[in-house]
Amino acid sequence: MNGITTKKKGWIWLGVLLVLFAICSYLVLSQKQEEFSPYDSESPSPTGLKAFYSYLQNEVEMVNRWEKPPNLLPDKERRQVLLMVEPYFTPDTKTMESYIDFLEKGNTILLFKNNPKGYFDIRTTFVDSMFPEQTINDASQTNFVGDIHSPVRIEPAVEDEILFSDPLGDVSVKRKYGDGTLIVALTPHWLTNQEILKKDHLPLVLSLIQEEGLNNDTIILFDEYNHGETGTSSIDVYQDWFLLLLFQGMLVAILLLWNQGKRFGPILQPREETVRYSDESLRALAAWYLKGNAYQDSLSNQAEYVKYLLQERWGIPYNRDWKECAVFLHKRWKTKEDEKIDLFTYQLTQVLAKEKITKQEYLEWSKQLDTLRKEVEEG
Repeated sequence: MNGITTKKKGWIWLGVLLVLFAICSYLVLSQKQEEFSPYDSESPSPTGLKAFYSYLQNEVEMVNRWEKPPNLLPDKERRQVLLMVEPYFTPDTKTMESYIDFLEKGNTILLFKNNPKGYFDIRTTFVDSMFPEQTINDASQTNFVGDIHSPVRIEPAVEDEILFSDPLGDVSVKRKYGDGTLIVALTPHWLTNQEILKKDHLPLVLSLIQEEGLNNDTIILFDEYNHGETGTSSIDVYQDWFLLLLFQGMLVAILLLWNQGKRFGPILQPREETVRYSDESLRALAAWYLKGNAYQDSLSNQAEYVKYLLQERWGIPYNRDWKECAVFLHKRWKTKEDEKIDLFTYQLTQVLAKEKITKQEYLEWSKQLDTLRKEVEEG
């Protein structure tokens, strides 16, 4: 009889394990919705650049993504165009020198950024723009209509050639660097999936790319290096089947240890080995105050203790009343405004002056004093 019971238990455990393995397999192998960063050339989301990237692939022979530092940009005889669309961070001096070296070798960089200040010594000035839609003029005074969300306009240098402008200022300029060309535009959103076909955005973008004249030998690179990491973690280097096998192995190990009677969790100390009159005394004192409705005495003791801490940590004299302490608290209590500090000390003085206070008043002011105590103890 015992053998039959043991066999049944074994089948039950096997069924439980199979169910757990099936659940784990589903959780690990199920596809999660992929998240994309804005201005990612692989992103099909409204803020991505996949539509424009695919369009260029059909029109130009060589279109690639560049995910390495600029000092590794290829040095080829064929002319290259690097598209930098809303970089996430401002490059340091060494990185900027690599980009300039890339330009001086006869290549082109198209920088699309809402505020390009800090890139290639470009200067900008802020403007007041009520509406994004603007009438845009090119060098031949041809009118286009497009949305400009940038809060700035470019201050062109003497050597700069103005490509696009609107009633508020210059939107795009061109500058020579050795044998190469830098083109800066304040309109990265024109290239996004949701904006590329609106208004005159596509003709405007294509005119910037064609500014230096594209041909079949031109290589277009989308700079993804300035968009940083794609959010991958160290666990992504492992295959899903390996993660599933690892998780199942951990689960089997836990069950085996459990079956052998191994205990988990902390070892509790015997009561007689703990020190009495520590937390127990505080709890007993608090219970005595609550049962006796001695809220005023408890709040007064708490206030006195906080004043003692103020003297010890912040150097505020203990013999000063709370109103006089306000002047010192203005300098040290950084998380509270001066007006609120004055109101706090004034109301606290009134509450402490009462003979009796309600439980609600006690809880409210005890909480406020505790907040000040933590501020003082944390420095």
